[in-house]
Amino acid sequence: MAAAKLTTLGIAVLELLHERPMHPYEMAQLMRERHVDNRVKVKAGSLYHTVERLLGNGFIEVVDTQRDGRRPERTVYGMTGAGRDAFVERSTHLLGDVAEEYPEFLSGLAVIHELGRERSLRELERRITQLRARVAADRTVTQRLHDDSTPEIYWLDWRFTAARRAFELEWAERLLDELKTEKLPFVCEHEPKLVTEKENDERKTS
Repeated sequence: MAAAKLTTLGIAVLELLHERPMHPYEMAQLMRERHVDNRVKVKAGSLYHTVERLLGNGFIEVVDTQRDGRRPERTVYGMTGAGRDAFVERSTHLLGDVAEEYPEFLSGLAVIHELGRERSLRELERRITQLRARVAADRTVTQRLHDDSTPEIYWLDWRFTAARRAFELEWAERLLDELKTEKLPFVCEHEPKLVTEKENDERKTS
């Protein structure tokens, strides 16, 4: 795995190994505690696969094996010099380069007119309800981080996500208001007649 192709999950693993050698189960636990799934899709299978890839490419190495009672033996991994170099190079690009990203919400916004006023307002309200719940949860997590005196430098990724979600909520609420008050009117006078097959069948049977 070339440094330029080091995945974000690979970065997360090497990030933990900067602290100390550890086995994948411990990595998974720490990732849950630190909300790494906020920025990386973490599944047990993908984590173990990533560890194997890092090992195969010489970015990590086996430094110990541990056995706790009757539990299966656990392999402890440490980061190599090559891994540290790859980590620094890839992380530098992740921080400094502006990458093209394609949030699905943008595609939803692009088809609002085709969906029509009634459906669009309903779905925007549904999205706003979900966002409000998530923003409230974000505040709870942020408060806990402050209460635990966790240095903020360690959770800048979380701070960014919470701020972005709060911004999206504010923006969506403003859009909903503009659509409801017709400050932002639909161009066509008539409601677009986009219905799914399921909706069409329900209309026929009602």
